[in-house]
Amino acid sequence: MRKIFFVVGCLMIHITFYAQSIVREKISMDRNWKFHLGNASDPVKDFNYGIDRSLVKAGESYGAINPDFNDSSWRVLDVPHDWAVEQPFVYKKSDPVLAHGYKPVGGLFPEMSIGWYRKSFFVAAKDSGNRFVIHFDGVYRNYNVYLNGHFLGNNQSGYTESSFDITDYINYHKKNQLVVRVDATQYEGWFYEGAGIYRHVWLEKFNNVHIAEYGTYVTTTNTDTTSLVSIETTIANDGFVKAKTNITYYVTDRDGKKITGTLVEGVSAAAGDVKKIKQQIKFPNPILWSLENPYLYKLITLVKQDDKIIDSTTTVFGIRTIVIDANKGVLLNGKHVKIKGTNNHQDHAGVGIAVPDALQYWRIKTLKEMGSNAYRTSHHPPTPELLQACDELGMLVLDENRLMGTSKQYADEFEKLIKRDRNHPSIFLWSIGNEEGWIQKTDVGKRLAQTMVQKQKQLDPSRTSTYAADMGNERPGINEVIPVRGFNYRIPFIDDYHRGNPGQPIVGTETGSTVCTRGIYVVDSVKGYVPDHDITYPWWASSAEQWWKPNADKDWFMGGFVWTGFDYRGEPTPYEWPNINSHFGIMDVCGFPKNNYYYYQSWWSDKDVIQVSPHWNWSQKGEVKDVWVNSNAETVELFLNKKSLGKKVMPVNGHLQWSVAYAPGKLEAVGFRKGTKITDYVETTGVPVKIILSPDRTMINADGEDVCIMNISVVDSKGREVPDAMNLLQFKVEGPAKIIGVGNGDPSCHEPDKCEDGKWQRSLFNGKCQVIIQSINAEGICRLIVTGNGLLGEEKQIQVKKNWSRKYVAETN
Repeated sequence: MRKIFFVVGCLMIHITFYAQSIVREKISMDRNWKFHLGNASDPVKDFNYGIDRSLVKAGESYGAINPDFNDSSWRVLDVPHDWAVEQPFVYKKSDPVLAHGYKPVGGLFPEMSIGWYRKSFFVAAKDSGNRFVIHFDGVYRNYNVYLNGHFLGNNQSGYTESSFDITDYINYHKKNQLVVRVDATQYEGWFYEGAGIYRHVWLEKFNNVHIAEYGTYVTTTNTDTTSLVSIETTIANDGFVKAKTNITYYVTDRDGKKITGTLVEGVSAAAGDVKKIKQQIKFPNPILWSLENPYLYKLITLVKQDDKIIDSTTTVFGIRTIVIDANKGVLLNGKHVKIKGTNNHQDHAGVGIAVPDALQYWRIKTLKEMGSNAYRTSHHPPTPELLQACDELGMLVLDENRLMGTSKQYADEFEKLIKRDRNHPSIFLWSIGNEEGWIQKTDVGKRLAQTMVQKQKQLDPSRTSTYAADMGNERPGINEVIPVRGFNYRIPFIDDYHRGNPGQPIVGTETGSTVCTRGIYVVDSVKGYVPDHDITYPWWASSAEQWWKPNADKDWFMGGFVWTGFDYRGEPTPYEWPNINSHFGIMDVCGFPKNNYYYYQSWWSDKDVIQVSPHWNWSQKGEVKDVWVNSNAETVELFLNKKSLGKKVMPVNGHLQWSVAYAPGKLEAVGFRKGTKITDYVETTGVPVKIILSPDRTMINADGEDVCIMNISVVDSKGREVPDAMNLLQFKVEGPAKIIGVGNGDPSCHEPDKCEDGKWQRSLFNGKCQVIIQSINAEGICRLIVTGNGLLGEEKQIQVKKNWSRKYVAETN
């Protein structure tokens, strides 16, 4: 087994033959925004929005839109930012409030549903003559954008990015004032969606003659020894005179070493014109992108005019083939791959939907360690950094559209999704929508699907699409015309459907749906907990074992996406208040594994896995406990205080159970897998006496964005982790870092995710909690200090260093 080390994060290209001439810049606009809540029902409290003249004359503006408005009392913050996660929980019997985790945002809370952002910046006079664009990766939701009192435009989607050309509105001799009014009164999902500028913001500078937005499209076709790289480039001339250019293409390896290239001469574009150029490059002996070795190349595109480089872009791509076959399922580079996927929403404990880039990588890495190989972006376009993580770590992606529709707005959003994401090698399938029950069986649904599939094929003929359908075997409507049939649950119907429709590939777009509370082994309807074993699931779904065991060996069944990889805020199930998040996750909202994690890891990974549950801290001696062992060992023997309770043969894709009368001590499972002994045990512990800190890493980048995920547990006097501890802990950071969020995975915890500086705290839930630490723009050593009443405190040092990138390891045979 050889190990490939590669750097993830910013992909920096250092190629001396053109580096000195680059004029395109992408500048982060994340820092130093001013923020204030407005009001959706009272214009006076909304800085007179709606009663002023800000749309009457060009540049005439009042209130918070006016460049000279005094915002000195407003809060200073950086984006990404989610103001909803900062609010307290509020019980109100309303479907939108329940669905969004009882956070007071939406039409019933006008005072919490409008957010104003203001940012000032300068542009040097020497840069006049270039084009400037403000780009928002994602804002939730319905936001108006203004610059220097001029209205630039609006985006109603909470998930689709937007660009606004500000070239004609820039001040070169004084500050520019950017204003964004965000309206979160409406909602698009039935899950927690947050509120605010929750993804990155960029200022892009480039020549009037340039590569257009989404203007590079790369596809590859392979033979045994050669790949043909096909490139489609869109050149836009936003200047006032005709331009003649030459275009040079270079392909480099991941380290920036030039491999091959080509030149296209004499590309002319009239003023206001857009030209598409198609070119092919032969590529000898390529390294194919795969789940085991996600190798990435870089395409450098240079636009030259009079031998001077006037624009350049870098496109990261992978060389691989994807075939989806009705009989063989998914073939990646000709090799059969069973989809072992998870569905996920985009929130995380402590930070809501404003998830730092490094945390995106951590979440994908954690899923991959479980054995998962695929991720469905349910139910909307993802943040770009998530796709980068999947490209770089080796995770297939089902990229999903938010809402079916072919009106201009929805068609534009669908087109933008595909154009933005189509160069990512991780994407193997598009989804045009999810559970559109009002139209799924109708002629309207059928026509919408036909139009959207046609548009997908036009924009990306290298892939195909699915639709996540509920309601079992019903075929008329959308299911009749969708290329790949997606099943949300209804597992018993899949075989019958396949027999009746043998030519249509099938994927489980949502499978499983066990509801578990980490570390709980009783039903508690008051606190809203259910047992952490694979036994409780809604009537329309199935357990982990029920969906995977009968389908694991069917080649024609592509595999499926479990609902869900992580717990998520909102949509509390199976209880409502006091629950504030779901129980569906294989892991909780912090990423702490539940027992199902080890079931999937047993049968989805090649690791030696054995795990015994429940914990062994009980009060009633002699009480019979249902003991589960998840393992891929061939046989497992269970011992209580060294006395055998019997040996059993592990059923393939199954688990083992024993009924055990509780006695304090050590409960140990001993298994053998391919001749190797593997063990796991639970043990009766004493009370917690000491705090233990476990960082995901001990060095982070001093860029003000990088994070360390610090998991926290407690141990007794013998150093044994206490699995049922619920102590309240306090946190403090010293040095060049700050705490940005805390969590514990408790679906009924109403403690704040955000605290005032100096007052950070969180209770353990069944022995665990999590702190997310973010760097600031300074080097040094930061110290997280954790204390708790009656506990021996602990601290951990994290080095904060400039220009440091996190390294992951990909293993190949």
